[in-house]
Amino acid sequence: MSSTASDPARRIDPMPVTVPPARLMAELEKILTAMPRTTIVERRSDFLRAEVRSLLGFVDDVEFFVDPSHNLLHMRSASRTGYWDLGVNRRRLETVRSQLRRRLG
Repeated sequence: MSSTASDPARRIDPMPVTVPPARLMAELEKILTAMPRTTIVERRSDFLRAEVRSLLGFVDDVEFFVDPSHNLLHMRSASRTGYWDLGVNRRRLETVRSQLRRRLG
């Protein structure tokens, strides 16, 4: 699932950025660190990458990138193995999006 995917089945809309990127990334980091089995593995001022481990040990990569030229937050969540995820990655990104909206007003 990615906001940059061309395939509509694998695409999720990017989120408009309405606050300073530093605040957005700080809130995003709080949301991700509160998620079960989630570890942030890379952070920059405009990028955040985390790994989410399933109960069976599978790893999903989750990435967020602020595009300041278009005021958008791009997002991606994908399994490292397999094709069918039963909608887990879309639900994960929608949950993060919902929590960001609630926190940022």
